Amino acid sequence: MDLKTTYLGLKLKNPIVPSASPLSRTLENMKRLEDAGAAAVVMYSLFEEQIVHEAAELEHYLAYGTHSYAEALDYFPAAQEYNLGPDQHVELLRQAKESLEIPVIGSINGISTGGWIEYAKRMEQAGADAIELNIYYIPTDPALTSQEVEDRYVDVLKAVKAAVRVPVAVKLSPFFSSLANLAVRLDRAGANGLVLFNRFYQPDLDLEELEVKPNVVLSTSDALRLPLRWIAILHGTVKTSLAGTSGIHTAEDVLKMVMAGADVAMMCSALLKHGPSYITTVLEDLNKWMVEREYLSIEQMKGSMSQASVTDPSAFERAQYMKALNRFR
Repeated sequence: MDLKTTYLGLKLKNPIVPSASPLSRTLENMKRLEDAGAAAVVMYSLFEEQIVHEAAELEHYLAYGTHSYAEALDYFPAAQEYNLGPDQHVELLRQAKESLEIPVIGSINGISTGGWIEYAKRMEQAGADAIELNIYYIPTDPALTSQEVEDRYVDVLKAVKAAVRVPVAVKLSPFFSSLANLAVRLDRAGANGLVLFNRFYQPDLDLEELEVKPNVVLSTSDALRLPLRWIAILHGTVKTSLAGTSGIHTAEDVLKMVMAGADVAMMCSALLKHGPSYITTVLEDLNKWMVEREYLSIEQMKGSMSQASVTDPSAFERAQYMKALNRFR
């Protein structure tokens, strides 16, 4: 079977790409991902909190309003508690490029402009094949309008695109009032790819200690439906590459994403649960499914079940909601 696909202009041997996760903290793990069949790897994100020269601007965003609650500042770990410093992170990326044959995509997680630009440049210099902007931003200021929030995403993209020559992807959350409009704006602003969707990890409450605590819950295949819907809607509407992430655990999940219109399916939770070698299992199941149904290539099926291709386009919108309720038993 011909599993080749193209993402961000990069020619990939198959559509499975491990997304940014603790699995890419070490060169050894990235080699294991490659050996298992990963087509590319997204590096573990460099967090803006790690970027020293952005400390003043970061303090403005993180500490705004927290002085009313003194304990709020304790929620943010000291910089030395992060897994890697910025220089070590860029060095790991350089080593990965020297050691791996598959593309290596750098990832930056932040909010302000300055840190994105400098470290996007450094990642490019270290050999990154592309940069993923993992914009993890929860607007809590009631004075901030939706237009201002969306402008921030577009402005960050434009600033990074002006600073580097490698392809740039934007990883989005689903929490926008008009996601399709923002996708088109980012496409026109030069985004080479959109990654749908970022999972905002929600805090939990410890009733014994009466504290707010972090809580990471791995996804299941059910989480696939949200990015699946929007990739199906955006396929053909935007020219940029589309990557599906969240809820991709099996070969069937990969196939659904590709048929909806994704160029790649990004895996995280399944690999954290089963280990890097699980990619081999998914690829074997993918080949088996395609042989049994006489598909010759990934490109042949890409977008075949997008909103523009199915006989009932309304199935991705309100009509599907009514059908689901009426058929429930």
